[in-house]
Amino acid sequence: MMARPWRVAALVVGLILPMVATATSSPSSPGWREALRQRLEALAADHPGELGVYVKDMHSGETLSFRGDEVWYLASLIKVPVAIAVLREVERGELALDSTLRLEVADYVDGAGDTNWQPPGSELRIDFLLEQMLTASDNTAADMLMRHVGLVEINRLVQALVPEGLGPISTLIDVRHHVYRHLHPRAFELDGMDFITLQKAADDRQRVETFRELLGLRREELQIEDLDSAFAAYYTSHLNAGWLSAYGRLLEALVEGRALSADATAYLLATMRRTTTGEARLKAGLPSDVGLAHKTGTQHRRACDAGIAERGRGAAARRVIIVACARGSLSTPQSEALLAAVGAAVAASGVLEPDLR
Repeated sequence: MMARPWRVAALVVGLILPMVATATSSPSSPGWREALRQRLEALAADHPGELGVYVKDMHSGETLSFRGDEVWYLASLIKVPVAIAVLREVERGELALDSTLRLEVADYVDGAGDTNWQPPGSELRIDFLLEQMLTASDNTAADMLMRHVGLVEINRLVQALVPEGLGPISTLIDVRHHVYRHLHPRAFELDGMDFITLQKAADDRQRVETFRELLGLRREELQIEDLDSAFAAYYTSHLNAGWLSAYGRLLEALVEGRALSADATAYLLATMRRTTTGEARLKAGLPSDVGLAHKTGTQHRRACDAGIAERGRGAAARRVIIVACARGSLSTPQSEALLAAVGAAVAASGVLEPDLR
């Protein structure tokens, strides 16, 4: 088996990310939970939709759940457990980071990232696919990795790490199938290239028209005629959904080394620190000296950001898990501004202040 490139990353990240402190110390700011709750209540009152937040201070073990035990659609946050499943295969020697997967025409899914710019038949490295999936939220890369590992194995892993609170994970192409099936059951006949065509439509109304044309349907054959209703119906399925508190426990298992080896954990956290899709979310509200290893998720009327915020070094260092989602608003910039305000509220609460005692 080839040497694992994450060993270098582990050494670098090890200098930046201190070991998780035990939960026996008192928090640096005993009132942080009440202070944060008050700020979150004010933010939620001003937002046209709904806000959910889960925070855990890894130093003291204290948690705050603001609607965090409700079911929220997690969107691309599910790509973190996919990455864990892939890296477990690397740990077992069944796969290497420089192994390749062949990009087939059936693999293409609409969305960001560089994978869709590669021609069919390309042999793409595992480390490239992981990087694209996590930092750019590349859906095609994610589905290729899910196809390789298998949804059964990914969902088994999630259940082992977090037995309660996280719903079944599905592929990103099936997200589209399950949304559009509410327009008509024949949505399952569409492939990834069809969904790319749909995504290019000018607006949701045009997407419905394009959907109808792709399947040769008459307008009266549509079960419903608007995507907003289709997404609302899809969200009730609880696919790719779960409690924010449960997702926080998944991140906790990762940070504490219960999901992966130390080397693989450092590799994954280093990759998550390079995320480029969340510059206007939690990160925008956190102080510049706070690092954030995180993943974002975005879908119709849904926006999330979740990760591990880190401040300081050594015994005084702070590491805090933050999981935040907004739903209801059609405006992604509005939702992102709310998540940035959550980041600022977490910082203002004092939970990230170093313990100088």
